[in-house]
Amino acid sequence: MSKFFSVSHNSKKSKARLGKITTAHGVINTPSFVAVGTKGTVKALTPSILKDIGTQVAFVNTYHLVTHPGAEIIRQAGGVHKYSKLDIPLMSDSGGFQVFSLAQNTRKARVRADEEPLVVKISEDGVKFRSTYDGRLIEFTPEKSMEYQAEIGADINMAFDECTYYPATHEYAQKAMARTHSWLERCIEYRNEKPSKNQYLYGVIQGATFKDLRRQSAEFVVSKNTPGVAIGGVSVGETKKEMREQVEWVLDYLPKDRPVHLLGVGQLDDIIDLVKYGIDTFDCVEPTRLARMGTIYQWGKGEIDITKTVFKNNLEAVDINCKCYTCLSFTKSYLHHLFKQREILGYTLSTIHNLAIMETLFAQIREEIAQGSV
Repeated sequence: MSKFFSVSHNSKKSKARLGKITTAHGVINTPSFVAVGTKGTVKALTPSILKDIGTQVAFVNTYHLVTHPGAEIIRQAGGVHKYSKLDIPLMSDSGGFQVFSLAQNTRKARVRADEEPLVVKISEDGVKFRSTYDGRLIEFTPEKSMEYQAEIGADINMAFDECTYYPATHEYAQKAMARTHSWLERCIEYRNEKPSKNQYLYGVIQGATFKDLRRQSAEFVVSKNTPGVAIGGVSVGETKKEMREQVEWVLDYLPKDRPVHLLGVGQLDDIIDLVKYGIDTFDCVEPTRLARMGTIYQWGKGEIDITKTVFKNNLEAVDINCKCYTCLSFTKSYLHHLFKQREILGYTLSTIHNLAIMETLFAQIREEIAQGSV
């Protein structure tokens, strides 16, 4: 495990730390942001652009890659790195989040009598999904999730878990947590029987918004000695205060010798506080999703909506404090023009910038940890 993760510095002010995660596809300096590349692509960007930005690691979605093109095709291509040409460390989720998201969609939608629900069945054995791509039935079990993730070939894999809906009752959250723990043991057993070279498994802490369950789950998951640990089931509808509480409750249980990943969190105003809690890596769709909507980060100043008319004649750089390709080359006016004319280049340039801001932010955080100010 020490070859996978090492800590070079622990803050004296907080639980923040500097570390390195070493994979077959490169080293991740932590704390780090994980760009989301759901379907084997970070939307609007080529792999070479990602490298130019300095993106260290990306996250792919097992469920979506299984529905299309299929894990077997990716395996035949030599794994997701070769298939997508994303030659950086990659994380893959387990498919468990779709238990939450598809079930939520099923509850919100008015399903006609002749329509099939997106989640057909959740049981102790696993989950049966209705593919959002072609409607076929797909079964995910802990063993199937491990098999699919082995075929996809990402460096870091998440154990199959159930992300509890919000707001859940204590009774349901406890059942979902117990399922998650049972599934983790089955994932570990599968990996022991069928080891995957150069792949590292993370157990996932659940427990919804309940302090007793969160702590039970953290104690159980950490005790299983997986190479890494993830905190799941947060930022699924609860308030920011509740989200932070869920992380804070488990701080004393988190491992000192293994990396800790926070699933689905990465808003700018959360990151520094959560780094102080000891989180090593974060994945979140927000920087790239907002970019495609025309929401542009401004270094140290929040964000702007580049689609607003006020920017039509603004010939300043997109962000005068940023040195990314977009900001060194183009103006606010040009980006405004691209979005107003629905030109695809606008999505690319704004995504380059937002991800560059994330990399700059995390580089600054690492420097501040080293200097003892965080």
